[in-house]
Amino acid sequence: MKAAADLAVDSRALDALKRDAARDPRAAVKTAAQQFEALFMQMVLKSMRDATPKSGLLDSSANEMYTGLLDQQLAGRIAASGTGLADLIAKQLTRHLPLAVGSSRSAAPAVPVPATEPAVPAGVNPGTAGAQRAFVTRVWDHALNAERATGVPAKFIVGQAALESGWGQREIRGTGGLPSYNLFGIKAGSDWKGRTVDVVTTEYDNGVAKKAVQKFRAYNNYGESFRDWARLMASHPRYAPVLAQAQDARGFAFALQRAGYATDPAYGAKLTRVIDAAQALRTTA
Repeated sequence: MKAAADLAVDSRALDALKRDAARDPRAAVKTAAQQFEALFMQMVLKSMRDATPKSGLLDSSANEMYTGLLDQQLAGRIAASGTGLADLIAKQLTRHLPLAVGSSRSAAPAVPVPATEPAVPAGVNPGTAGAQRAFVTRVWDHALNAERATGVPAKFIVGQAALESGWGQREIRGTGGLPSYNLFGIKAGSDWKGRTVDVVTTEYDNGVAKKAVQKFRAYNNYGESFRDWARLMASHPRYAPVLAQAQDARGFAFALQRAGYATDPAYGAKLTRVIDAAQALRTTA
């Protein structure tokens, strides 16, 4: 176990350990565990020496330096002989590493694990793919109902809900964090008789972003949100061109922008990208 002693005398071993971790994570874990054991034994020896009364006759900085070097070498030898600590550390750390190719566990995991993880579509951040896929699954049936009412494909509707709500992570909330279930950012005009939520939002005036407090509609559940969106699309004359352009994602997205659904000048481009991502996530779910 030369590596266990190396760390005690040469910090460059850390750089070598990093390189090894990139090539073989499991072997690197074992080496790191051995090095930790050596450092731990060195600390134990130092603590024992510090607890020993000093005579004062041979105490000097030079003596302390040589004693420290002796402790480093002794700690390395103890670790090389094996105390069991390194094996215990390595066992705990390797539990979080994927199995090596061709290896198998002797016992089944406590929690069932799928054989393969769903693929992460191009353009989707791997770190958020799981949450985004869960959002698509959660609202998909509601989007299908809205599709029947408007003729707009469910994947387009889900994409708009994802864009407006940040995949459900930035849903409009009221006092105390109560959910509004408003996934489409529909504002509450004078004709709205339901609950409302006041929110500081960003509006664009001639391309310039400005903050403003707006009233938004609040619902009792996501189903109501999708039904209200469908009613708005089907009943308001200015959205008639949107329904007519619902054959492809880009046509639908830019028709919504031209109809004034949002003031963001990049709304059409953003919505097109999110619709594509939502469809890809649905396909790979």
